[in-house]
Amino acid sequence: MGNITEAEARDVLGHSTGPVSATPLTHNPKNGVTAGVWTVTAGDRTAVLKVLTRSKPATGRWAASDDPRHWNYWLREAQVYDSGLAQTWQPYGIRAPRLLARVERADGDVALWLEHVRGEPGTAWPLARHIEHARRLGAAQGAAPVPDEPWLSHRFLRQYVGSNTLGEELLDDDAAWQQPLVRDHFPAGLRQDMVRLHHDREWFLDVMEALPRAFSHLDQWPANVRTQDRDSVLFDWAFAGDGALGEDLGNYLPDSVFDLFVPAADLPGYAARAYDAYLHGLRESGSRVDERLVRLGLCASVVKYDWLTAAMLSRAGEEQRDYGGERAVSAELRYRERGLALAFLAGWAAEARVLASQLGFPEAPSGR
Repeated sequence: MGNITEAEARDVLGHSTGPVSATPLTHNPKNGVTAGVWTVTAGDRTAVLKVLTRSKPATGRWAASDDPRHWNYWLREAQVYDSGLAQTWQPYGIRAPRLLARVERADGDVALWLEHVRGEPGTAWPLARHIEHARRLGAAQGAAPVPDEPWLSHRFLRQYVGSNTLGEELLDDDAAWQQPLVRDHFPAGLRQDMVRLHHDREWFLDVMEALPRAFSHLDQWPANVRTQDRDSVLFDWAFAGDGALGEDLGNYLPDSVFDLFVPAADLPGYAARAYDAYLHGLRESGSRVDERLVRLGLCASVVKYDWLTAAMLSRAGEEQRDYGGERAVSAELRYRERGLALAFLAGWAAEARVLASQLGFPEAPSGR
């Protein structure tokens, strides 16, 4: 079974006489820190096994890092679980799967044996459930202290965005914008808006780093969350660290559309309701932070998607696959939905520039 040994499975799950079996779970196969993820069953007990590694061949942005502050530090998820930080939001209705065992292997890899959460996946949630998750997130981030562990990610957004360079040269390439998928499915004016966002990238990153801080998951999207009883169970804590208030929500909402879990037509109403719920959660927790700073954190987080337009220009001639690469998806649907979502985010970028000016931040370069 490759990365899964029967002896280890029986030690964790119990010495049942039944067979040990494993089923691969969808994950990002390009990421050098993940050797694999499986559901493992021994007899009548089941767990999720995630193996962390720094020896998996990976090039470019997905290579594993030994730097504890790097966004893709290979051991961070184990340390988040070991420290208890993965459960720090549990009083507010968001928790991680329970850690059953951490196994240090002879080859240097680390096996995380986690609770098998059987509840409804976030990819199938109704909008009301996503909005409730936003309220819980606001309450958690308003109340929970910001930890300063040396292995938490720091300046995640700047590192992550800077590592995504695919197709940047195409933003000013007329031919790239005339590819049929792009020409027929991206809204009018999107090119100007996305080129401007790219031009202002450093300004947006500076703004995000100057905003009030929160302990942040930094990879929140519907595929990383399930319902268990009344809790939201949040997976994949590998990027966790220092973020701006509003940043996690600013990732969650667009990713709901980019990965085709929520229709782009629903995004304006969905985003408005989710933001109000997040702000309500902050107030419930006793936070008195200036609402304009929270809104700026949400809107300026659009910079995380600076890379996406260029990547889509680069990949417009390729077969389109879902997350994990297991299935083909409709290229027309993907480009239409993502184009509409990017156009919506251009509105966030414009709002961020106005809010920042009102709050005394330096003016964005493109506004001079």
